[in-house]
Amino acid sequence: MTDLPARRLLLVHAHPDDESINNGATMAAYAADGALVTLVTCTLGEEGEVIPADLAHLAADRDDRLGAHRIGELAAAMKELGVTDHRFLGGPGRFRDSGMMGAEQNGRAGAFWNTDVDDAAPHLVEVIREVRPQVLVTYDTNGGYGHPDHIQAHRVAMRAAELAGDAAYRPDLGEPHTIGKIYWNRVPRSAAEEGFARLRDSGVSFPGIAEVSDIPGVVEDERITAEIDGTPYAQAKAAAMRAHITQIAVDGPFFALSNDRGQPLFAKEYYELVRGESGAPAGEREHDLFAGLELS
Repeated sequence: MTDLPARRLLLVHAHPDDESINNGATMAAYAADGALVTLVTCTLGEEGEVIPADLAHLAADRDDRLGAHRIGELAAAMKELGVTDHRFLGGPGRFRDSGMMGAEQNGRAGAFWNTDVDDAAPHLVEVIREVRPQVLVTYDTNGGYGHPDHIQAHRVAMRAAELAGDAAYRPDLGEPHTIGKIYWNRVPRSAAEEGFARLRDSGVSFPGIAEVSDIPGVVEDERITAEIDGTPYAQAKAAAMRAHITQIAVDGPFFALSNDRGQPLFAKEYYELVRGESGAPAGEREHDLFAGLELS
């Protein structure tokens, strides 16, 4: 890729829809401001449960065509966010959704969880060396909530970031590149609690309401080092989430997954800086993930 924009953001996610739920407002904001936003999705989400009854036949235990369908959902979501650079790790279908932790699918040949990290990482190294991001966003060590593909996405992202800057590693994959800052997706406990309070008072009807502990990446507030106020892009985020129709039901500023348990849709998105230097004064949160970086 030539003539790269000055700011380049890379996000690594496990399945289609994870990006819109976790980072939709951030992605839309940076894309609208001219940054190159690159999304790498590690699987097609073939093992996901299907919400609409008329699409239930796509599920893995029936026609097993959900992955192909979710490619289209993701493309539609990226259009809503204004993101034009999206890739599947190693190409569409290279790594299969592993199912929930402990499921039989975890050990299936080709499952992402059953793939050696150093076999998957070169595919991401190649992307990093091509688009040369200054900022990487991915999950924490537990993948936010313990899903094997999320944990594996974390491992692959962190390993690829390390390898991409090593001049001795796979020169055939491009010129070495060191990422300046790495963030993990987070939600401060206070924001989660406030969001659920709004949901309970809203009158919006879901069969149930989720718990704070159901939200991936919830931590105590002091762990948060950056927040992006994506309020101007809240509708774009909601539209992107609606595009993932097999996986998400959106009702105003709230949504539910296949478990029909409502939870808040966050217009502000939060991060923890785990590598690199903060660009904010000591004790304050960053409001730009590129803060403090020398851009080139």
